[in-house]
Amino acid sequence: MGFTGFGEYAIDFYDGLVADNSKPYWNANVEIYRRDVRGPMEALLAELADEFSDLGEPKVFRPYRDVRFANDKTPYKTHCGGVIEAGRGGGACYVEVGPAGLRAGGGCFHLASDQLARFRQAVDTDVHGRALERILDDLRDQGWQIAGETLKTRPRGVPADHPRLDLLRHRRLYAIHTWEPDDTLHEPECLDRVRRAWRQVRALNEWARDHVGVSAQPRR
Repeated sequence: MGFTGFGEYAIDFYDGLVADNSKPYWNANVEIYRRDVRGPMEALLAELADEFSDLGEPKVFRPYRDVRFANDKTPYKTHCGGVIEAGRGGGACYVEVGPAGLRAGGGCFHLASDQLARFRQAVDTDVHGRALERILDDLRDQGWQIAGETLKTRPRGVPADHPRLDLLRHRRLYAIHTWEPDDTLHEPECLDRVRRAWRQVRALNEWARDHVGVSAQPRR
């Protein structure tokens, strides 16, 4: 089945999960999750897989939270995310549905230590650093939010007057665009919305692919 939109109760399902993040709620509503959330997410990624195959294979994230080292022990994620990527950090096309509505994104959502070193090395150079600045400026002009965890101080060895100090502080760097819940979320046109967004972040993902790449470190 092709993508026809997220189901009628996709947002209601997550609103309920926010209020009652428990196994009884999940078990009572899991069929809504499968029909209105996960099934459409898989179909959406399948529709986009060919155009963005250079980034990797499509994947829908598990609905269960990793609570082993978390203070918050609630068992379920309160959104459903999907991604096409070659490996974490080296560029990604991301999409998410949840109580906030629809989100699309791209960039470096995670940077291992070897990736962070390559990221900072590239940002430090005038050619690649300025190229990244231009890409981010273009995205801001198109309504994207530039986000990602940053250091409170500057990285070791970076002068206080570095022209791209704000970028060098980033430990992650990505762009996010959010659409509040609306009728389009439940219609085939939602596919066009995500496709256009992913095309807009292609330059950022290509920069990440060329200058950050996939980590050589084993994932934990």
